[in-house]
Amino acid sequence: MISVFGSANMDLVAYVATAPQPGETVTGRAFRTIPGGKGANQAIAAARAGAEVAFIGAVGDDAFGSGLRAALAGSGVDTGRLRVAPGPSGIAHIVVQDSGANSIIVVPGANGAVTGPTPEDAEVIARSGALLLQLELPMEAVVAAARVAAVAGVPVVLTPAPVVPLPGGLLDAVGLIVPNEHEAAAITGLAAPDAALEALLDRVPEAVITLGSKGALYGSRDGTRLWAPAVPVKAVDTTAAGDTFAGALAVARTEGLCPEDALRFASAAAALSVQREGASTSMPHRPEIDAALA
Repeated sequence: MISVFGSANMDLVAYVATAPQPGETVTGRAFRTIPGGKGANQAIAAARAGAEVAFIGAVGDDAFGSGLRAALAGSGVDTGRLRVAPGPSGIAHIVVQDSGANSIIVVPGANGAVTGPTPEDAEVIARSGALLLQLELPMEAVVAAARVAAVAGVPVVLTPAPVVPLPGGLLDAVGLIVPNEHEAAAITGLAAPDAALEALLDRVPEAVITLGSKGALYGSRDGTRLWAPAVPVKAVDTTAAGDTFAGALAVARTEGLCPEDALRFASAAAALSVQREGASTSMPHRPEIDAALA
């Protein structure tokens, strides 16, 4: 089982030819309300990729909260540890350009009420084959969950987004960090992905830097260095690419795939997701990933 301790947001997505500049108004071509949030996205990605998944987080006592719970459960995610906090659920305002590029504003809502794992949450984490973390919950909650996993010997996979300073107490518990190239540069202060990878490995045992259409880099402290090419596709919406990659990567690793095959598996899943609109709605199921690899 994979546990995900993270955010659940309702994505309010506007599609437009080109995003407006400050002070500019443009006409969009479509609007959709789609369940998302980096935590929920990774949970759905992992579940659709074939894993048993438990989600730990919070939604509000509003209609968005009910919709988020239904979306997770509908993808096979265990929502037994999804709590309800008074007030609104988290939302993300997303603008998607016709090129596939996007910009996002997150309003935490109920996610801000998660201050750490409860004893019941800790039991779920301790039974897991991996714990997926992101940074859309309060940092003290993320650190606490990472420590629970570390004490239990559960591998911790961190997506360091949105980028904020990473405390040593968090990185000490992380086994694998999965930033994109911009996040890696912000964390390390190094623009070159190869250099950023080496800097990350000074802080964690394994790292993967996703490079969009240029593929992904992998490194570990045992000296292994790999580059996995991206699957060439026409991107429609890249909103969930990173979360799809992280969720699928965790599945591949818990199934015992070697780093090279795990990267191929995650890259195939991400390539399928960017060809569809939306976040959770774009994520592929296991038969699709297997067919793409074949």
